[in-house]
Amino acid sequence: MPNAQLKLEFFEDLADTPSKKILAAIEKLASQGGVDDRGAVFTRREVVDFILDLVGYTSDLNLSAHRILEPSFGGGDFLFAIVDRLLCSIQNPDNGKTSSSELKNAIRAVELHRTTFESTREKLKGKLTSWGYANRNATEIVDAWLFQGDFLIEKIEGDFDFVVGNPPYVRQELIPETLLQEYRRRYQTIYDRADLYIPFIERSLGLLSLRGILGFICSDRWMKNRYGGPLRNLISSSYRLKVYVDMVDTPAFHSDVIAYPAITVVSREKPGQTRIVQRPKIENDFLRALAIDLNKERISTKDRTIRELDYVRSGSEPWMLGTSNHMEIVREIETKFPTLEEALCKVGIGVATGSDKAYIGVFDDLDVEQDRKLPLVTTKDVLDGVVKWQGRGVINPFEDDGRLVNLHDYPRLKRYLEKRKDIIASRHCAQKAPSNWYRTIDRISPELALKKKLLIPDIKGKAQVVFEDGKLYPHHNLYYITSDEWDLRALQAVLLSGIARLFISSYSTTMRGGYLRFQAQYLRLIRIPFWKDVPQRNREELIQASKSLDVGACSHASAKLFGLSAERWKQLEG
Repeated sequence: MPNAQLKLEFFEDLADTPSKKILAAIEKLASQGGVDDRGAVFTRREVVDFILDLVGYTSDLNLSAHRILEPSFGGGDFLFAIVDRLLCSIQNPDNGKTSSSELKNAIRAVELHRTTFESTREKLKGKLTSWGYANRNATEIVDAWLFQGDFLIEKIEGDFDFVVGNPPYVRQELIPETLLQEYRRRYQTIYDRADLYIPFIERSLGLLSLRGILGFICSDRWMKNRYGGPLRNLISSSYRLKVYVDMVDTPAFHSDVIAYPAITVVSREKPGQTRIVQRPKIENDFLRALAIDLNKERISTKDRTIRELDYVRSGSEPWMLGTSNHMEIVREIETKFPTLEEALCKVGIGVATGSDKAYIGVFDDLDVEQDRKLPLVTTKDVLDGVVKWQGRGVINPFEDDGRLVNLHDYPRLKRYLEKRKDIIASRHCAQKAPSNWYRTIDRISPELALKKKLLIPDIKGKAQVVFEDGKLYPHHNLYYITSDEWDLRALQAVLLSGIARLFISSYSTTMRGGYLRFQAQYLRLIRIPFWKDVPQRNREELIQASKSLDVGACSHASAKLFGLSAERWKQLEG
């Protein structure tokens, strides 16, 4: 089996030859790990056939004249379907005679995990013999098709007309550090907390032929999350996002998965329109017909299953894949109004201590000097849409100028912290700077507690925006907005009206159950007018609606603010 072991001649060139440490890390991954550790998720055959139909890998073509790549074949969900179509194609007399070399060159498939590789290899040999191939020929063909190794490191000869599959969903912390560093060196899209499927997509795109096409099913997190920015930018600049199929809450796999799946079809061609489908039925006949419709030159205006969007991509910005009515309203508002921060509103997140158990407690029971603690507001204090402080406080080890206090000047604080030193000093931030072992992860600025602010919990089904009148310091599970320009009561009304959810749902990932991430990166994308441009009567309506927490009144006043008719506002809230 010439391809069953990693060999140096497989790598791109001498400069990219991995070190012994990297090879050892690859070998560890190849030899160990269960299904969960390897990010293996098994795709239903109906979905596999749908993706092959979408990319155009169909047996009516002379498939031996085309090349297809499966970069992580696992148990063979895609691989066996590919082989079935290829063998059907070469038996079609209209496609001509296929030589042995053409057949061997038609497929390349890679798998890292050695036991999985061997198991699937044997099953594939059995499939070929069932089609009438002699055992020796079947072995030669399979060994030409399959490679055991790391797709992100292996040398892959030539380019491909089709790349399909379900790339592994592996978190960075499960990858050996030496190997992760090598991935980062090779792939520009590994950014922040990017999972392993991100560089899989990058390399697969790079292996496409001039008119090649990729069809993957994987998590949709990268389409909007921060870590997906470089990959989105790569696709926006050099490829076309042809089709996006939202597969959330559909039985696309043989087991339940945490990831929120989507099918993404990307081609190496000039950027153009994107066709979008939301949560199709997982039935063979339905998916077969849907693939035909998605591949038509023109979409029927009567077909409400498929939508076309022109402005999904914009550099590294999150992709906007929502309903067409919502996208139109978002685009209209974006052309007319500035962002929150351009309108002189500051968005931030509360303090992360690194050890809440040590730094946070009942305010009156924190045995430190009075100016070394601050009353703290958490999500538990704002459950009902108003602040109901439960008496918690946070230790503040910083002077007003941002420097750490000298503990000798604060004997009670010193005694309090040293009593908990084992916990505090074991934090990563403390180990990086041992002399500053008692600092919190985030610097605490006491003046923030004295500012009026809007508090917004992160994961919610709808925007929960709470006014706090300048007495409490926010915890890290709360985002906040302050402004010296806008009246915060009026701004609260705007954010309660549906505008916040419109923008957040357009740019943010959706969590299970329909919950959204109200994070700072998305809050900053919300558009509002400059306060100076808001008419006095409209100001008064917004402020009054906020004080009464009347969402209907907030919507009515906000519709006026943005110049939206009642009909368009109804579309927004729908």
